[in-house]
Amino acid sequence: MAFVTMHLLNHALLLVSIPAAEAVRPWFLLIWRNPLGSVVLYGAVVVHLLLVLLALYRRRSLVMPAREALQVFFGLAIPLLLAEHVIGTRVMHTLTGVEDDYKYVLRALWIDNPVVGFWQAVAVVVVWGHGCLGLYFWLRYRPWYPRAAPWLLVAAVLVPVLALLGFADGGRAVAETDYVASAVDPAIIEQGVRVKGWLLPAVRGSFAAMLAAVFALRALRMRRERRNLVEIRYSDGHVVRVAKGHSVLEASRMGGIPHYAVCGGKGRCSTCRIKISEGLDDMPPAGPIERATLARIGADPDVRLACQLHPTSDLSVTPLLIPDRRRALTLATQPATPGREREIAILFCDIRSFTELSDHRLPFDIVFLLNRYFAMVGKAVEQAGGRMDKFIGDGAMALFGVDTTNVEACRQALVAAAVILDDLQRLNDELAGEINAPLRVAIGIHAGPAIVGAMGYREVMHVTAIGDTVNVASRLELVAKELDASVVVSEQAVRLSGLDLSAFDIREVDIRGRAQPLQVRVVPQGSTIAIAGQSQLVSAA
Repeated sequence: MAFVTMHLLNHALLLVSIPAAEAVRPWFLLIWRNPLGSVVLYGAVVVHLLLVLLALYRRRSLVMPAREALQVFFGLAIPLLLAEHVIGTRVMHTLTGVEDDYKYVLRALWIDNPVVGFWQAVAVVVVWGHGCLGLYFWLRYRPWYPRAAPWLLVAAVLVPVLALLGFADGGRAVAETDYVASAVDPAIIEQGVRVKGWLLPAVRGSFAAMLAAVFALRALRMRRERRNLVEIRYSDGHVVRVAKGHSVLEASRMGGIPHYAVCGGKGRCSTCRIKISEGLDDMPPAGPIERATLARIGADPDVRLACQLHPTSDLSVTPLLIPDRRRALTLATQPATPGREREIAILFCDIRSFTELSDHRLPFDIVFLLNRYFAMVGKAVEQAGGRMDKFIGDGAMALFGVDTTNVEACRQALVAAAVILDDLQRLNDELAGEINAPLRVAIGIHAGPAIVGAMGYREVMHVTAIGDTVNVASRLELVAKELDASVVVSEQAVRLSGLDLSAFDIREVDIRGRAQPLQVRVVPQGSTIAIAGQSQLVSAA
């Protein structure tokens, strides 16, 4: 991808002039036409091609998502499209010494053989599209990717467009100057044509033979496997026969049996787990990924993950999480995002003594009061750069770091807490005639890993977070009530934020479900969190 990017950017300089592109070309050749650069480049090409063929052989089914299928199709088309270009430039230069500069190549592709030039333009789109899809599949779950995606998209569009416009502009310039490759000996040109005449079919034929061999080996493997099937019996009466090597999850999908697998069949969740009633002793042992997941949920010995179990003999299973067939289509069409682990900060905020506050008040008055409070909290969270997750009774939960780093998330959470405390005083002044005592809040903040994804059903589906980090943040909000404090924030979140809260006491508190006490900073009632540049931080967010 580095080679292709540099190559296309060099082509884009043709929009300036052919001499401008030629001036940069020696630096490009210096990197890629030395022995080390050549080994790296063509070694990467060979390894990449072999890995693609190996992956095609290993796949149990060629059914795949459209984007993945497009990437594979583009990848297989690249050798066929680029063979003539590589032979006409690098190979010709090596064998005959011809200088394959821009004027030489533009005349060959734009004037002498425009059909070949058209297919090379197609090759630019195919190669670039294949590379961008590969980078997308590799980077899409990186924490920084959502912020970088718009800029990467701009580059993904501009680079090939500028390269193709440069090719067209350079071709017209060569045609207008009536350039003739007079510096090249006609005997050398004829020798090059002869070499390309036998080398090009040989290269394309060899690749086609390799591809045919892969599919032939797949057919032989499938034929061999059909002689050695295993039978998987489901508790609802379904029976699926598959070749050894398939997982139970693959068997369910091949048999059209609904089977949960939230993580996509990678052993990162336990939603595909099954209970084995017959044949457990003959099954292969669980691998490290499966063992870790089963241990985390405390599974019984007869429970396995369907995505990780590849049965070697017949067995009877019962999926422990059974999808409702009538809702299968509805669930599949929801605009949900797959849950993934992220480092985030969680803020819980709750009104102190709300039950006493709401006694003897009209329901509509309570709704008015809550809506004023929720608006205050929601505005503070959003202005700080966070996201409101949910309101429960008189409590609120907010997420920070869904689209940013954990350092920035902790900072945003503390800024939001500071704004809530400031705005609460103003709200109390406004409602002084409506309530008997000023509103007080308890805020808990913690940071760490959590699973973030769209959860719910139909219109009530929204992005939320679950995990130990959420539980600890909720516990810290309760600790704030117990200590009669405004805010209790974990020392871990304070350190990540880089903010100075040394003015507040540090304590160790016991958190239910955790073996070790947790260090926290305690902001007492009546105090505020003074953050340097707080207003700028809020306005910037």
